[in-house]
Amino acid sequence: MKAPNLLLLIQKKNLPKKYKLNIVLIIVGIIILVIGGELLVRGAVTIAQRFHISTLVVGMTVVAFGTSAPELLVSLEAMFEGHPGIAIGNVVGSNIANIALVLGVTAVIFPILVSRNSYRVDWPFMMLATFMVYGFMWLNFDPEMGGEYVSSINRMNGIIMVSLLVGFSCFLIWKSRKVTKAIHKEAKQEPKIPKSSVTKDVLFVVIGSVGLAGGAHLLVEGTVGLATVLGISDYVISVTVVAFGTSLPELMTSVMAAFKRHSDLSVGNLLGSNVFNILGILGITAIFKEIPISELVLNIDMLWVMGISLVVFPMMITRKKISKVEGFILLALYCSYLYFTVVRS
Repeated sequence: MKAPNLLLLIQKKNLPKKYKLNIVLIIVGIIILVIGGELLVRGAVTIAQRFHISTLVVGMTVVAFGTSAPELLVSLEAMFEGHPGIAIGNVVGSNIANIALVLGVTAVIFPILVSRNSYRVDWPFMMLATFMVYGFMWLNFDPEMGGEYVSSINRMNGIIMVSLLVGFSCFLIWKSRKVTKAIHKEAKQEPKIPKSSVTKDVLFVVIGSVGLAGGAHLLVEGTVGLATVLGISDYVISVTVVAFGTSLPELMTSVMAAFKRHSDLSVGNLLGSNVFNILGILGITAIFKEIPISELVLNIDMLWVMGISLVVFPMMITRKKISKVEGFILLALYCSYLYFTVVRS
């Protein structure tokens, strides 16, 4: 039976209740995720500043982890509800959206200055993590798995990925604190302490985390329901609608950082989010439950992730900034990915 055309139904104002309910769940879920992510980031950044960590490292660790929390919760929720397509599609789609969409939009609004650490440390580590996970997928390749799945990311892979993420984060924080203390000592200045109270910051983190959990649940429920009634695979929905929704915190954070001339925070947030997505989200999810990988992800989507990540590197090192023209190029790449994904489905 052919699935009904959603756009045609909307134009005729004849949208069945089952469509309306799922669309409402998706919209409400995204709104709650954005609000929760904003509160979590606000509290987490202030707490991090108390420990005298640089803006770039805050973006690569605390802010990146905070804005990636929606992806983590959506992937875990999807896996335990038996929808692995959403779990892997969410990460793949979010990583593509972070680099092509979010970085592109931010650069179009305001050209982004790129620090030396971003292209000497952060980008290489992001690529290392991506290639390593892609290698795990091929090591676990088994065409006899059954169904559409030909590979997986197992628990041992997940432990290695999470351990690498924790080690890299600790290294960044240690190095940043060391450099920051040396700068303050040389300048004979006392580090600034945030004016807000610790209780208020912790409260933001708690409320934000609860909001992210609730928003993730609603988003997954609405996504699965909409995919079912439209006859579309949950994977396609996850790399488009879900990926965009869970990337909204990164988009908001990066745009605000660009307006406030905190380019390090913007770039660090996106590179750090991709590192956390590929190592943290997939790693943590795999520790709880093995993630099956389809041939589509293995042979097409992971190549898009690596390709777009490689394209952005020359943009970072030429003139040490990402210009408006380069921002439009990234947006064009994202539109191309969406087009081929929808046509392919």
